[in-house]
Amino acid sequence: MSILMDQEQIKGVIPHRDPFLLIDEIVEMEPGKRVVAKKYIKADDFWFRGHFPEKPVVPGVLIIEMLAQAGAVSMLSLDEHKGKIGFLGGVDKAKFRRMVVPGDVLTLEVEIIKIKGPVGVGKAVAHVDGEKAVTAEISFVLK
Repeated sequence: MSILMDQEQIKGVIPHRDPFLLIDEIVEMEPGKRVVAKKYIKADDFWFRGHFPEKPVVPGVLIIEMLAQAGAVSMLSLDEHKGKIGFLGGVDKAKFRRMVVPGDVLTLEVEIIKIKGPVGVGKAVAHVDGEKAVTAEISFVLK
């Protein structure tokens, strides 16, 4: 897969910045419909200092945030939403199926399944080498 957007280009779409810009690149996207992003998990990622130093594991809630950021890039790439901010509105049906550890490449896929005005829902899946790590439905509000 080729890179459609790197981190600098992502910063032009969503307001997140270090240390909380949690996606590295966009590799597929149909704006407002679906997106595939990547996160390269490194041993020096900030969360591993406390979660857990002896057995580093990416916190599940941060994987949810990564999925939300990927979905935000898709929605905010539409002309009618440029300049807005996507806010997390809720998380439903979240399942944490696999630990994500340093060295993993996390693939983040979000399909927008419902939109009504500024509110929408995305079906989200994060996986490593095709093995599901997290699945959820993420709702959002664009303002």
